[in-house]
Amino acid sequence: QVQLVESGGGLVQSGGSLRLSCAASGFRFRWYKLSWYRQAPGKERELVADIMPDGTTTYADSVKGRFFISRDNDKNTVYLQMNSLKPADTAVYYCKVVIGVEGNYWGQGTQVTVTV
Repeated sequence: QVQLVESGGGLVQSGGSLRLSCAASGFRFRWYKLSWYRQAPGKERELVADIMPDGTTTYADSVKGRFFISRDNDKNTVYLQMNSLKPADTAVYYCKVVIGVEGNYWGQGTQVTVTV
């Protein structure tokens, strides 16, 4: 079955960096768009970044120039490098894949907390 397992979250000071990983299994990883989302307390889940099978990337305006999404098709892993972190980046970060009509698959999330 499809599984997505995020890791790499933690507590970091404002201006710091973190690298999130999402290890995938149960589907042909290299064929699919992978996405990172985040959800802050009391807010809706929002899209952070996408990466297409060909490596094309898109970013939310709030993270452009600071966050970078990448993928390793040999390791079935998608990454989110987060630089110049701000307290507003504090959230639970999730990876997602959409597979045909079967729908959306989400990981369990990893907490990122940025202190002032």
